[in-house]
Amino acid sequence: MNARTVLVLALLAAISPLATGMYLAAFPAMADDLSTDAASVQLTMTTFLAGLAAGQLVLGPISDRIGRRTPLLAGTATCVLASALCAVAPTIGVLIAARFVQGFAGAAGIVLGRAIVADRVRGSAAARTFSVLMTLGALAPVVAPLLGGALLGPVGWRGVFAVLTGLTVLMLLGAFFLLPESLPWARRAGRRADGTARAVLTDRDYLGHAVAFVFSYGTLLAYVSASPFVLQVVFGLSPGWYSVVFAANACGLTVASLANARLVGRFGARRLLGIGLGWQLGTAVVLLVLTLTGAPALPAVLVLLWSSVTALGLIMGNATSLALARVPAGAGTGSAVLGAAQFGLAAAVAPLVGLGGDDTAVPMAIAMVVTATVAAAAGWRARRRAPSPSTPVPLLKGPDPCSSTA
Repeated sequence: MNARTVLVLALLAAISPLATGMYLAAFPAMADDLSTDAASVQLTMTTFLAGLAAGQLVLGPISDRIGRRTPLLAGTATCVLASALCAVAPTIGVLIAARFVQGFAGAAGIVLGRAIVADRVRGSAAARTFSVLMTLGALAPVVAPLLGGALLGPVGWRGVFAVLTGLTVLMLLGAFFLLPESLPWARRAGRRADGTARAVLTDRDYLGHAVAFVFSYGTLLAYVSASPFVLQVVFGLSPGWYSVVFAANACGLTVASLANARLVGRFGARRLLGIGLGWQLGTAVVLLVLTLTGAPALPAVLVLLWSSVTALGLIMGNATSLALARVPAGAGTGSAVLGAAQFGLAAAVAPLVGLGGDDTAVPMAIAMVVTATVAAAAGWRARRRAPSPSTPVPLLKGPDPCSSTA
């Protein structure tokens, strides 16, 4: 798979962090301009995430039946229109509806990007590609708030959505000119979509790696949702220094993902995944012990949080490639389940962590241990059940995707 293709897939997957991070600083201005309250403005985020989860569940299985290119182009084009509607929305109600459509349509880039990789490359090459996508994806949540903040003053919140519309147009053009169909007719599910979903959801190795993927991401969510209060309220970091810490953690994830891309061909995705899961769990346990036995020093907390985030570089790409390798004829459905579960857990973790209050790090540490434990248990169980290279994947038959252009 060439560099241009990977770059286009990374940009398509960046729709979510860009559409969430770029307008956060504009919440107060949006409330004033649309004559509404903060809760209604926050609902624009909730509906976007709901659309993102629903879109993956719909578009992924559809792509197994009709191919990847048509739903990808249709979804991205619809996302362009929805983004433009956000920029000119006259009322908060219209904006909320447009954000749902934006999320639903934008899900195409995320769910089908993973499926395209699974169609075209397998094994270490797939893990390497997913790691590179994660590297580029890790930069988007860092860049998006900075870009949105820089644009807010000169162009206002509507201008932020206009810029997002322009970026989505570029993504659409990239997909149109650089992404050919990756799923040949012979490997499409046709009217067997129910059978495909059943095969995906009953494959224990797929489910094991999917649970490892989702719950290791849950560990990150526990950190992201609680760290503004833990680091700024409990430890007294300024917003500026908090941003530096957040960026440093993103850099750790980026470096680990790049290292994984180089090492996976030598050590294998399963071994590196096991190392990453153990690393993440060990870090979370140490953090919990420190928070329960007394007030931990800020440097120790920062190092442990950085370590936990960095471990994801050995987990996410490998878990994704191992999960989707089990369901080559249902990669769209498999990718949809991964994405929907990922965002579903996101909706649950943040409020649960918040119930513990904002004056202690204990709830965050507990949530990190619980999610890391589930991820490690699922990943290690799947590793013990690992099939030999000669074991066939028990799903719909079709040509070996390794025969596609890589």
